[in-house]
Order: sequence, then C-alpha cells, then structure tokens
Amino acid sequence: MTRQLRILAASLAVLIAQTAVAQDAPGDTPKLPGAPIDDILFAAAIADGGEAEMTLAALGREKATDPELRKFSQRMIDDHGLAGKTIRALYAPRNLNLPTAVDSRGQFRIHCLSGLSGVEFDRAYAKAQLVLHLDTVASYEAEVQRGQDPEVRAYAAKYLPIFREHLKTIRSIVARLEPSAPRDEIKP
Repeated sequence: MTRQLRILAASLAVLIAQTAVAQDAPGDTPKLPGAPIDDILFAAAIADGGEAEMTLAALGREKATDPELRKFSQRMIDDHGLAGKTIRALYAPRNLNLPTAVDSRGQFRIHCLSGLSGVEFDRAYAKAQLVLHLDTVASYEAEVQRGQDPEVRAYAAKYLPIFREHLKTIRSIVARLEPSAPRDEIKP
C-alpha cells in the first residue's frame, strides 16, 4: 500500500470513528477510543494537507467569483501557513523534514479545479475545501485525544478551534452555493 493510501485510510478511519462517537457539547472534542496516534505520522499528514490547502486556496483567491469564498481563501493561506510554520519549527530540532510540496492527490485536485470558472468553480472549490476540512478537523481531534507527544498535542489543541471555525464557515458557504443540496450531504 502506498504512503498516500495509508494516510488516506488512517484519515478515513479517524473520520468514521469520530462520527460514530457522540459529542458531549457543541465544540467539545469527542473522546475517541483506540490506539495512540503516531505523532510523526500526524505531523507528516497535516504538513501534506496544509500544503495542498494553501495551494488550493491560492487558486480560490484567484478564481473564485464569490466574495465570501475569496475572503475564506485568504484566511486559508494565512492560517494554514502559520500552522505549517509552527509544526515545522516544532519538528526542526528533531531532524524530521516534513513535506513541503503538494502531493499527487492535491496536484490532481488543483488540476481538476483549474479547468473550471465562475459559479461552477465556486461550487466545486467550496466542496473540495469542505472535504479537506472534514479530514483536517478529524486528524487534529484524534491528535488532541490520542497523541503521545505533549508538545504535538498542545500544537493540535491550539489550532483545532481555528480549523473547526474554517469547517463551520465552509459548510455555510457550500449550503449557500448549493441551496438544493440535502443537508445530510453537507454535514457528516
């Protein structure tokens, strides 16, 4: 199994586990049962994802016609850029080189969206951001709950509320751009 497939499989497993566990209150991180999180794998996966989100957001900032979506794109560049710098600084003394390039999945997503324009681009881009943020939030929640390294868990806890806010924002944008979409297609 390739590295990307292992990361995807792990992310999907976390997402499935997350949706199966009820949250105590809005905004709480659910208590996820299971094995400890591999902190290095978490860092590598979110570095990969962050690079893809920032590159995709640059495309969104350039091509989106919806003003709220353009504003969201700039926020992605700012927030994910800072989160990426922070995790890299955390791992630099540990001699771990985290990914700095967009992986093939991200490149393909960007390639697909590059051929769209107008409202068609806005809808597809917003949906892509929704999927990315579902994965991001699930990954950060898993790290907060089951990560082993206190510094990495603290990093995840610091950025989790920011990425939850991104998820909330992009859900509302998708709902506005896709008014006929059933609500269960927008919320997991």
